[in-house]
Parts: sequence; C-alpha cells; structure tokens
Amino acid sequence: MLYSRRVISFGIAGLVLAGCGAGRTSRPVAGAGMRPAPNAAFDRWILGARSRAKARGISEATVARAFRNVGYLPGVIERDRNQTEFVRSFEDYMAIAASDDRIAKGRDMLRQHARLLSQLEAKYGVEKEVIVAVWGLESRYGERRGDVPVISALSTLAFDGRRGKFFEGQLMAALKILERGDVSADRMTGSWAGAMGHTQFIPTSYLAYAVDHRGDGRRDIWSDDPTDALASTAAYLSRSGWNRGQRWGDEITGRAPTGRGRVVKPAGDSGPVFEVYDNYRVIGRYNNAQKYIIGVGHLSDRLMGRPALRGTFGPDEYGLTLEDRKALQRGLTREGFDVGEADGVIGQKTLSAIEGFQRARGMPVTGQPSRALLGLLV
Repeated sequence: MLYSRRVISFGIAGLVLAGCGAGRTSRPVAGAGMRPAPNAAFDRWILGARSRAKARGISEATVARAFRNVGYLPGVIERDRNQTEFVRSFEDYMAIAASDDRIAKGRDMLRQHARLLSQLEAKYGVEKEVIVAVWGLESRYGERRGDVPVISALSTLAFDGRRGKFFEGQLMAALKILERGDVSADRMTGSWAGAMGHTQFIPTSYLAYAVDHRGDGRRDIWSDDPTDALASTAAYLSRSGWNRGQRWGDEITGRAPTGRGRVVKPAGDSGPVFEVYDNYRVIGRYNNAQKYIIGVGHLSDRLMGRPALRGTFGPDEYGLTLEDRKALQRGLTREGFDVGEADGVIGQKTLSAIEGFQRARGMPVTGQPSRALLGLLV
C-alpha cells in the first residue's frame, strides 16, 4: 500500500464512507471518547514533544498556542485499535459511494461551484467531476469534515507508540502549518487520525500540495468555503500525474478488455469487473484502497452522466439483493422508522428500525432482515 497520503483506514478509505446514513458513523464527533482524559505519562511525553518541536525550528509562541489545550483522547486509541469493524463488502461500498443521494448532491455542487470548478479544471487539468467525487467521498461535500482537535489527536497517536514515528511526523507538520498562519490551533480540527478539511488532507500532504486559490495568503481547507480545499485536491491529482481526457477505468460488460489497461475484480468472480488505466493509479496516490479508487472513479462517471454499474451481485446471506434491501428500507421508512438513506446497505440504523417494526407488530424481535419481512413491507 502506498503511504503517500494516509496509512490507515479513516474517512472513507477502505472502510465505511463518510455520511453513510444506513450504517456506522465513519468519523467521530467530539464527545464519545474524544474529550481529554487525565494521563500523566502523556503529559510527560508532551514536554518532550514541545522540546523536539522547538529543536525543529518551531517558535516558542507557536508551540505554546498549539499545546495550550492539548489532551489525551482515549477515543482516538479506541478507533485506531478497532478499524476492522468498518470493513464493508465492495457491493456495500459502491452502494454508498454512488448512492442516489450522493450523486444528486454532487450534481448540485457542480452547479453551485461551476465557475470555480471550471477554473480548476483549466488550471490543473483535472476534470471537475473527479474533484467533486473526491470531495463527496471524503466529507460528503463538506458536511462531515470532523471536529476532533488535530493537535490532540496526533499527539495521542504519537504518544501511543504503535505508529509513533509516523504520527509524530504528522504532528510536527501540523505545527508547521500553525507556524505559517494558515489556521489557528482552535480551528485545526479533523478526523480522529488527523485528516483535515473538505477533502481530508493529512498534515504532510497539506504542506506538499495545498494551495491558496483565493489569494488571501492562507491555504484554508477548513473554511465553509471549499475553494482552497478543492483547488488543493486538483493540485494533488495534477502533480501526481493526472491525464486529462483519459478514463480511470471502464466496466467490462459483454466485451473483452482492450488491452490498454489491466483487469481488476474487486468482488472476485462475482460482481463488476473493470479494465483500469493510468488515472486509476493517480487516484491511488490520493488513497491507495481499491474500493476507494473505484468509488471515486465511478462517482465521477455518474456525475458526468454515465450509467450505473451493470455487473450484478448475488443475494446476500438473507437471500436479498441490493434492490430488495433498498425496498425493505423504503418500507421501513414508510412505516415511520428511520433507516437514513435507502441505499441498500444494512447498518445499525436499519437493524434498529427492523427491531422497532417487529416490536410494533408484536413479532419476535430478531432485528434481522428476511424475505418474509420484505413481503410485509412492500
């Protein structure tokens, strides 16, 4: 796995996508384990980190501001230790990545920011739909940028030691960002693993690729205004070798591969098969998880007006297809039970809604989908 931008699954990398209404939340909010907890060993570690930062040329004033309210966040360690719970099948991942709602919001973003995106496409040679697709997958178009204090999160992960060297490097990069004046310490928030802004840059990638498109002297990817974040993403892809006008890949449907690329089978011998080209590799520079790369590529295709995937998946363990699961969720919604978006992904909201429906009907409360339950709801 390339470590050009991130080394772990957060945001929507190989796990669950930001904004998944039907499943587990992908990013913590300050609250569940994200409030500082007393830790004397962590406090001692911070003293050493402050000295190391100053030895690297970070000013005393910046160090003082950055660490003024720093704290040990137990929820960060919990997330780091339990990433496997977020693994999803390729079918579920794609259902979320290119859900009807995500496509509709993406098209709305293309309209709202048409002038900016046209400027970025012309300047960096990256299609506007690709820029917006990254934005959509990373933070649901800015809706879920993360509100965990980045200095505390990175300090906690660096102190923990499992990947201490990597995260201390990210911490020092974050301090350099503060030193430059791009953002204040209290506004530097992001995911539990330190990814920041609309398109979830880690600090080292920010230093390498972020740009000030607004021309105000700050590369502000945290603002409600996504200008600098989208420009930074375009710059990242451009400098990674994006080929304008070329495809990232094509689904192989009823035709042999052209031989111009290589064949990938993300779901094995069942489900869609793709022939992928050089821009597939470029998306992988942003995040080298196969599901993520195909998710960005396919969402960008849908934003361009291309069709949905044609390859089909077999029934799940409950005997339900994706369309069956969507119908079940729509039925639960009609009955007054909240499943989030009816995307066909059976997550905790859907399971809780099933329990509520079964309880209201006087049925055995299993919390499990089934064809019999589907028959009651359609």
